[in-house]
Amino acid sequence: MKDFLQTLQIDKKNSGAYNGEWIKKPGGEEIVSYNPTNGEPIASVTSVAEKDYETIIHKAAETFKTWSMIPAPKRGEIVRQLGLEFRKYKRELGALVSLEMGKIRAEGEGEVQEMIDIADFAVGLSRQLYGLTIHSERPHHRMYEQWHPLGVIGIITAFNFPVAVWAWNAMIAAVCGDTMVWKPSSKTPITAVAIQKIVDKVMKTNGLEGIFNLCIGGGKSLGEWMLHDRRLPLISATGSCRMGRRIAIVVGERLGRCLLELGGNNAIIVMKSANLELATRAILFGAVGTSGQRCTSLRRLIVHEDIHDELMNRLIKAYKQIKIGDPLDKNILMGPLVDEDAVKTMMEAMEKIKDEGGKVLYGGNRLKEGIYNKGSFVEPTIVQAHKNMKIIQEETFAPILYILKIRTLEEAIDVHNDVPQGLSSAIFTENLIEAETFLSPMGSDCGIANANIGTSGAEIGGAFGGEKDTGGGRESGSDSWKSYMRRQTCTINWGKELPLAQGITFGD
Repeated sequence: MKDFLQTLQIDKKNSGAYNGEWIKKPGGEEIVSYNPTNGEPIASVTSVAEKDYETIIHKAAETFKTWSMIPAPKRGEIVRQLGLEFRKYKRELGALVSLEMGKIRAEGEGEVQEMIDIADFAVGLSRQLYGLTIHSERPHHRMYEQWHPLGVIGIITAFNFPVAVWAWNAMIAAVCGDTMVWKPSSKTPITAVAIQKIVDKVMKTNGLEGIFNLCIGGGKSLGEWMLHDRRLPLISATGSCRMGRRIAIVVGERLGRCLLELGGNNAIIVMKSANLELATRAILFGAVGTSGQRCTSLRRLIVHEDIHDELMNRLIKAYKQIKIGDPLDKNILMGPLVDEDAVKTMMEAMEKIKDEGGKVLYGGNRLKEGIYNKGSFVEPTIVQAHKNMKIIQEETFAPILYILKIRTLEEAIDVHNDVPQGLSSAIFTENLIEAETFLSPMGSDCGIANANIGTSGAEIGGAFGGEKDTGGGRESGSDSWKSYMRRQTCTINWGKELPLAQGITFGD
């Protein structure tokens, strides 16, 4: 890891501002990044002051004038080179994600693979930014739609996916012809600096700058500057529902666009015909992967009463086998929470659970002894809940799984949909009618709905996002590229008359 950081010229103190070159002395405060495994500092970053932000935005806006006029396939070639560079550093970047954020190494490298995959997707997309040809009602007229880049895109990402979600936005926005300013989480600034250093290498090789820009700073300063800035026509933000409401209000007041990926309170329904071996494996990864800190993490397990006891026995047995510890150890399945605040939030949730009559079937404690005494470690937790508990309406970013019994599919769907959020969902059943009912308009109300796979681990080819309090945004695959462009309807009159639409005559 030290060699990797030295290769990228990352040391104990780093600049948190880049716009084609690193601003040597940003005017903001120092942000220290801590290793959640042992509580020790990794390195620090100097955040941006408002004057630094203005410098970066100005450069991004100026670069947009030239970048937007480069043919899209040529822009795709730059993204292709980025994907190749990410491949070179996959192992090292994955380890850095584990070191700074706490997810296990396999997940860290998997996140870097998402960057590579979305780069490949975007390269193909650069030749497929299709419009429509429309038949005109007027003779000798041709109508069509085309798509133009929006401008400078603001990208705000969360700590739990410190590289992949940036790539989802940045690779697509780049081939669309946009430039961008990235505000990463203040909890994972070193990973952002590393990514920017790799991007910088590719940009300099091609004589380019000002396309991918970095601003590190807090939400109350940098975040607010971005939200109010009319030079950013789109703010793409990943975070909590509370944060998303603030963004929607501020950006909406200036009639800007928002692409919001907010909280999830995801559930799996397990019916009595389900393959319980498959279901157990999916539940385990969904609830325990990333220590329960994914927006797609499994929060609620809705189980048919006929198989409840058998499934609980399987789950508790599986939970007892989970090895918790240093996420860089290949034998570990669960690392620490991201920081002490996350531990505090989980412990407060455990108190609420007990107050509301929930029964802890497994876990629920902070780990303090031995190797855990300096890190942010907790036990994965299973809670027997009831549907009147208020806390199950909330998303607690921790490995807490609520178990709810049901008797019928109709009851299961009602319980499933009875939360404010609507991101990811799944059903386990070998009954075709049950599966199709869950996937029908009267089934899951989420943006993602699966049958016989879990809630986590979405592929980049499909649009990612959710409904209700999850914000309605869509990133990554499918036609999500349209979020980063503006539609223009064009009509060409190639005749010698000037007929009006709807048969209107005006004057002679």
